Parts: sequence; structure tokens; C-alpha cells
Amino acid sequence: MTPFAAILRRCVDASPHAIGAAFADSEGEMVDSYAKTMSANDWAILTAHYGVVLGQLVSAFGTLHFGGPEFFIARHDRIEVIVHAVEHGYYALLAFSQPPEIELALERVRIAADALRLEMR
Repeated sequence: MTPFAAILRRCVDASPHAIGAAFADSEGEMVDSYAKTMSANDWAILTAHYGVVLGQLVSAFGTLHFGGPEFFIARHDRIEVIVHAVEHGYYALLAFSQPPEIELALERVRIAADALRLEMR
């Protein structure tokens, strides 16, 4: 297991109802991931789609001079996703099968983003 995958696995294991986590670059290309239930292909597609959303948010808020978002949350019928900026366009994604306790989930993904940032150096 790579150091990035180990960080992601710790994040998932520490987050109730989490089904997986991913680390990707600004193009949505997955660097590494850890998933409990999804296939690697489905996980890569999900990660890339949310990278596109993050890119759009960065563009929109940059135009308004607010700076890029630190994170965003997407709630769907069957999945909940938190996408958190890491640095240089990289991002971490944490997905849940049930609504998470938001403060705990945000703390876990922030810890993972910090660890990923350190591992990148």
C-alpha cells in the first residue's frame, strides 16, 4: 500500500459510514484511493466528476476574487461526498453511504488533506 493509500484508508476507517476516499490532481486524475465497496473504475469516474465540479467552483470564486473553496459537500439520494482542496489543484474526496456527522467528517477529511500535503513534499 502506498503512503497516499494508507492516509486515505485511515480517513475512511475513522469515519462512520465512509465507503471510500480518493486523492486526485487538478485534472481529476486519481493519484490513489481506498474504497470499501466500489470498483476501481467506478471510483475513478466518481473522483474525476467531482474534480470537474471543484474546478468550476475554483473558476467561479476566483473570478469574484473570493479565492478558491477549501471544501464543498454534495448530498445525493444514495451517497454523500466531501471534496477538500489539498494544494496546487490536488484534492481529497471522502464519500459516505449515509449522511455523516458533518463536523466529524470535515475533521477527518481535513486531517487527511494535511497528511496528503505533507506526503507530497
